[in-house]
Amino acid sequence: MTGLLLQTPRARARRLVRRLRHDDASPLADRVVLVSGASSGIGEATAHAAAARGATVLLVARRGDELARVQAEIETAGGRAATYPCDLTDGDAVDALVEQVLDEHGAVDYLVNNAGRSIRRSLELSYDRFHDFERTMAVNYFGPVRLTLGLLPAMRRQGFGHVVNILSWGVQLKAPKFAAYLASKTALDTWSRIAGRETYADNVTFTNMRFALVHTAMVVPTDNYEDRRGLTPGQAAERVVRALEDRPLTVDTRVGRAGELLNIVAPRLSDALMSRFHRSSPDSAAARGSASARSSQPSPPVRSRSPRRRPW
Repeated sequence: MTGLLLQTPRARARRLVRRLRHDDASPLADRVVLVSGASSGIGEATAHAAAARGATVLLVARRGDELARVQAEIETAGGRAATYPCDLTDGDAVDALVEQVLDEHGAVDYLVNNAGRSIRRSLELSYDRFHDFERTMAVNYFGPVRLTLGLLPAMRRQGFGHVVNILSWGVQLKAPKFAAYLASKTALDTWSRIAGRETYADNVTFTNMRFALVHTAMVVPTDNYEDRRGLTPGQAAERVVRALEDRPLTVDTRVGRAGELLNIVAPRLSDALMSRFHRSSPDSAAARGSASARSSQPSPPVRSRSPRRRPW
């Protein structure tokens, strides 16, 4: 589904000026773009797309061998890239990464917080899996926040910077079975809006990209996604690069915005619809296989409601 861009007046003005001037040069040309999770999926495709527009791309991920492969492919195509293996859940490693990057490049102009972890599992399979919530917060929230905080001072000193966060439309829909994942992504969404208000006067801005389904390795364990329509990593990357260039406030989908509106105007109706969706969409084999033995037990019966009173 086509993403919807909520642009600031500055973003609209920049895009209009480029069109009037017939300027084909990308704002990313000769800039430094750091992409986390760059060893595969959206991150890898974004790194290629940014390098093709003339950026120097800094590749960050845990797997150094895969980063080396991506770097070699970018350089073979005539681009510029450097690799920085790092586990973003390791606070000391993130601090060391920031120090090295700033020492070698002075400042990062654009940051793409793409690295993430998704977990789709019902609460009834999660009662003894608190570590699911700890892991998603570590990767999806604390890691990117620590990285961003480390790079922000240099952005503010130079009077320019832009941060793109790869999120999910689920932060608007509040989709069942994604409590751990969406709570962490919602935290980053909210943190970035507040940070953007504090740095706006320094010309440092944020974009929250709330993607629908993108067919990457992260969604493979969820077997019922196989036949669903979604973006390829390359298609998603083109939207990320456009967000880097135009610096909109938010990129989301029509379905996401409709769901968000329904949550506001008819919250109990929204709950009822999502409850029905939850019951009709079972946990994947991967989610059931790694949960406790009680996952094989039937779900408790749903209580019937009095027909005299509806909850919305």
